[in-house]
Amino acid sequence: MTDVLVEQHGPIGTVIFNRPRMRNAISLAMWSEIATITAGLVKDDAVRAIVYRGAGTEAFASGADISEFPESRKDSETSLRYNATTAAAYAAVRECPKPTIAMIYGYCMGGAMGIAMACDLRFAAEGSKFGIPAARLSIVYPLDAIGQLVDLVGPAYAKDILFSARTVSDREALAIGFIQRLVPAAELEKTTHDYLATLADNAPLSVRGSKAAIQAYLAGFDDESRARLRALQIEAMTSEDYREGTRAFLEKRRPKFQGR
Repeated sequence: MTDVLVEQHGPIGTVIFNRPRMRNAISLAMWSEIATITAGLVKDDAVRAIVYRGAGTEAFASGADISEFPESRKDSETSLRYNATTAAAYAAVRECPKPTIAMIYGYCMGGAMGIAMACDLRFAAEGSKFGIPAARLSIVYPLDAIGQLVDLVGPAYAKDILFSARTVSDREALAIGFIQRLVPAAELEKTTHDYLATLADNAPLSVRGSKAAIQAYLAGFDDESRARLRALQIEAMTSEDYREGTRAFLEKRRPKFQGR
C-alpha cells in the first residue's frame, strides 16, 4: 500500500499521509509523492479544494522520517538533494492555486509543520501538538517555511518556536494565529468538509484570484505580479461565471459556477 493516498469526494480532494504506525512520518519517497500528487490535483478541474491530513487521529505527521537521515542526509551532497525534494513538496502545496487546508489531529511536528504552513488554512482537533525541533538536530529550517511561520505568528513567536524547539499546545497555537479552527476531534472532519463545501460552491475564478492577490502581496508586488493579477480580474469579469452570478443574484437563487 502506498504511503500517500488520494481520495476524492465531490469537489474536494484529500491527500493522506499513510504511515499510522510511525505517526505518519514522511519518508523521502513521500516528499516526492506529495509534490506529484498535488500537481495532479491542480490539473483536475473537478477538484476545487484540497485537504492534507494524516491517517488515523494520532498524528497529522510527526515530521520527516529521521531514521532515513544516516543515508539520505549523510553528507552535504545528499543533504542538498534531500532539501531540494522537500522544498519541491512545500512549493507544490504553497503555490497550489486552489484552496488548501491542513486537517490536523495529534502531532504536527518538524517537516509536517512546513506542509501545514504551506496550506492556506489549518483546522485542528483539540489536543493537537505543534513544534519544530530543528534546533535539536542542528538543522536550519527551510527559508520559505520560516518566512511562512513569521507571516502566521510574527517574528517574536517564530523565534520562540525555532530557538526553543518546544512543543506548542493546541490553545496556544490558536491564540498566536497558527491555526484558524480548534474543535473537538469528533467534529474536525465535518467542520473541515463543511467549510470546503462552502468554498467549492463559490466562484472558482474569484477564489483563485483572491489567493493569488494575497500571495503576491506577501511576496511584494512587482510589475509581473500586477500584470498577472489584472489578467485574473479581466478573466473573472468576462467569464460565464460572472454572468451566472449576476443572474442568480437578481433571480434570488443559488448560482451554479463552472470555473469558466
